[in-house]
Order: sequence, then structure tokens, then C-alpha cells
Amino acid sequence: MDWWDPGIAAAGLLVGLVVGLTGMGGGALMTPILVFFFGVSPLAAVSSDVVASFFMKPIGGLVHLRQGTVHLRLVGWLCLGSIPAAFTGVLLLRLIEDGDALQEVLLFALGAVLVLASLAMVAKAYLRLRERERARLDPTTGAVRPRLQTIPVRRPATVLVGILGGLVVGMTSVGAGSLMIVCLLLLYPAIKARQLVGTDLVQAVPLVASASVGHLLFGDFTLGLTGSILVGAIPGVWVGARVSSRSPGSLVRRALTVILLASGAKLLGAPTPVVLTIAGAAVVGGVGGWAWLKVRHGEPAFVWQQRRRARRVDGEVAPSRS
Repeated sequence: MDWWDPGIAAAGLLVGLVVGLTGMGGGALMTPILVFFFGVSPLAAVSSDVVASFFMKPIGGLVHLRQGTVHLRLVGWLCLGSIPAAFTGVLLLRLIEDGDALQEVLLFALGAVLVLASLAMVAKAYLRLRERERARLDPTTGAVRPRLQTIPVRRPATVLVGILGGLVVGMTSVGAGSLMIVCLLLLYPAIKARQLVGTDLVQAVPLVASASVGHLLFGDFTLGLTGSILVGAIPGVWVGARVSSRSPGSLVRRALTVILLASGAKLLGAPTPVVLTIAGAAVVGGVGGWAWLKVRHGEPAFVWQQRRRARRVDGEVAPSRS
């Protein structure tokens, strides 16, 4: 491969935007794209994507550091578990038999992690919905929300999350955001969404650095493939992080959930018609099911209804004449 490929660079731009916006989806999107659309072997895709992430993650992390949306003590305890675990994950790959057996193991592991990541994102959204309901029922909760850096760190549980995320990233290039960000939300419900994204992006830098060293030594790293990803991903993640540090990326996250589910099903061996059926059912069922859940928890079913309610509260909509 030449030093860069325009198609892979375009895919890197798309993935970079998603990573910057949501703090997740880098390996979860890039690795299946390389395998499905560009015919890259799974091991080469994982190795090159991990090394590319090492250069991509700091861009988004720096933006959030400047915005003050990073819990630095939490980052430290996560890294205590994730850095050695990420390198260990690469070594575990090398203990598996080389050749076709290794590729099959990687494809299955990727598929399983992607399906889990999509389900975890749904769980994360539902937890946020319940949090907003509690805030409405008890208005004092918003007033006593602690400052980011004063939120106490649950050390053993945080280190365990780091170990889990590090192993998954080292073996599949997926998990730094897709799974760990949900675990962090369960452990630290007081952290706001943009603070969670910023903290996850910064902790992913040393994690991915450790995995990158492992893949450079023991993986199937390709300079041309990595360079192609970075040409698009670096500007993409910068733009996405600039947006996410100021506003949520809910639409992107919903689309990403469906993409991860469909990609995981395909990697697990589902036929294309089945994958399309799963994706269609997720879109239709997701819209209807999410609208029903929002109503159950006291929110308008759709965004336009929520905006209309907000305008009424602000007095911008005049009362109708009887």
C-alpha cells in the first residue's frame, strides 16, 4: 500500500468526527470498515487502528483539557489498570495460533465486543433518562451537584474498569470509549456527559500508547494503512471534540448504536439479509421504544415536542385564544 489511500482517509475523517463528538466508536467503526470495505486482514486492521488512535486521541483530549471537562484523578486510577492490561492483551493475541485460527478469533471477538458496545450505549442513554427524571422530581439535586474535580474516586472499581478496557483494546482495538464510558457512568452518575467524554478521551491516550507499543512489537502494523487513517482522522477528531465540549452529540450516538449492532452481527457471521433486518428493526424499534420510554419518564417523545415545551416555558409561545 502507498503511504496513503484517499478512501481510507475519508473513512478516517468520518471516524474522527464520531470519536471527537462522543468519545467512543473509533476502533468500533474503523476496524470493521477496514475489514469489510477495504479487504484488510483483521490483525492488520487492529494493529494499524490502535497505532493511529495513539495520534488521534490526544487531539480530542487537549480540547477537553482546555475546557476543564477532565477529571484528572479519575484518569490516573484508570491508567493504573489499563496500561499494563492493554500490553497484556496484545501478548494474549500472540499466544493464539497464527494464521486462519487467529483471524477467526479476532473476527469473533470484534463482533462480540461491538454487540456489547451497542447494548452498553443503549443502557447509558437509559441511565441518563432516569437521571433527568430524578432531577425534575427533586430540583435540589441539580443545585448540590459536586464540582468535577471534587467527585470522589472509587479506586478498586475504577482500576478494574481500566483492566477490562485495556485487555479489550489490546486484543480488538475496541472498548476504550464504547465500553469503558458506560462503566464510568455507572460508577460516577454525578459526572456530566461532556465531562465523561473528556475524561475518557484523556485516559485513552496512555492506554492506547501501551497497546500501540505491543502492536508495533508483536502485531501486524502497516505504515501506509496507519498514515491513511490519520490523514482524515486528525482533523475529524479535532472538529468533533470542539463541538462535543460545548454540546451533546445524541443523534450521532444513536446512529452509532445501530452501526455497531449491525457490524457486530456481520462479524459474528450473520448473513447480509439478516444484518439488514437487524439494522432496520433497531431503527424502527429504537425510535418507537425510545419515544415510549421518554413518555414513561416524563419527557416529550420527540425533539420537536421538547423544543415546543421549552418555548412555552420561556413565554415565547403566546397562549391560544379561546
